[in-house]
Amino acid sequence: MTIRERTESAERLLLSPYAALSEKTAGRDHPVSPCDIRTDYQRDRDRVIHCKAFRRLKFKTQVFLSPEGDHYRTRLTHTLEVSQVARTIARALRLNEDLTEAIALGHDLGHTPYGHIGERTLNDLLEGGFRHNEQSLRVVERLENGGAGLNLTREVRDGIVHHSGAGFPSTLEGECVRRADRIAYLNHDLDDALRAGVLKDFELPADCLRILGATHGKRIDTMIRDIVENSENRPHLEMSPQVEEAMNGLREFMFEKVYRDGWRDPEERRCDYILRTLFDYFCAHPGEMPEEYIVITYRDGLERGVADYLSGMTDRYATRTFRELFVPSSFQSF
Repeated sequence: MTIRERTESAERLLLSPYAALSEKTAGRDHPVSPCDIRTDYQRDRDRVIHCKAFRRLKFKTQVFLSPEGDHYRTRLTHTLEVSQVARTIARALRLNEDLTEAIALGHDLGHTPYGHIGERTLNDLLEGGFRHNEQSLRVVERLENGGAGLNLTREVRDGIVHHSGAGFPSTLEGECVRRADRIAYLNHDLDDALRAGVLKDFELPADCLRILGATHGKRIDTMIRDIVENSENRPHLEMSPQVEEAMNGLREFMFEKVYRDGWRDPEERRCDYILRTLFDYFCAHPGEMPEEYIVITYRDGLERGVADYLSGMTDRYATRTFRELFVPSSFQSF
């Protein structure tokens, strides 16, 4: 018996009847030979971790643009926090942690530079719109590995594209990530907003905190425990009405005071201008993009290829590219 087979046997014995078993995967678009050591979902997790798009997350904005402090979240640290929360829920409910982790680590691979500001700009520019969850799926299916994609299992791809938006994951592991994403960003964005002075403790919604908890750790603990207590041996993840209402109230507060408030309008306008200018430039000069994106323009259309190129940029790369193209260099003395 191989190590992989031993792991699959343990899954059959230990996991919930509602868990997605590795040996029961719907498979990949392009079949591969089984690994003696890793299950299919473990291989997917490893493929995500080792891809270029994952490495770029460390230089992509979560909420705060080019923060001075070292402790503000980036898109990478957000991804790791989502993975931690999702795995905690999955383990407590006896779900497949490897599938959960693979989805969590891949869920934001398609996010733009400058966070949701960049997503909003590309959504305006690209015919048919731009949504980061759909772009994350596009990254793993069509952009990584020289256009061949990562060839992930269907369950992982389903969880990635349905971690947000109107659709809903087909597995409970995908539901874990969808719930964990909201738990993570609400709490760490609140923590960062307090650190930055955008919010003060006395401004926080007391009625929500009375239920969820007064500290960062307590709020996360309350939300996780509530999901576990209300979802065990059930076909879907649920929260109690009281905790869900408090969490939604905190989310509304964050949208009003942090996500949509005007405190960062000047920076947002600059980021929007950079991306719009780069979009127009590369639509006019597609030959100046890397070859892999030139190929996409022939395969999927000019604007689609340019949007793929821009969305893959880190904040600093987008800013540097703009500077190199449009900001005059300093005169040098000879």
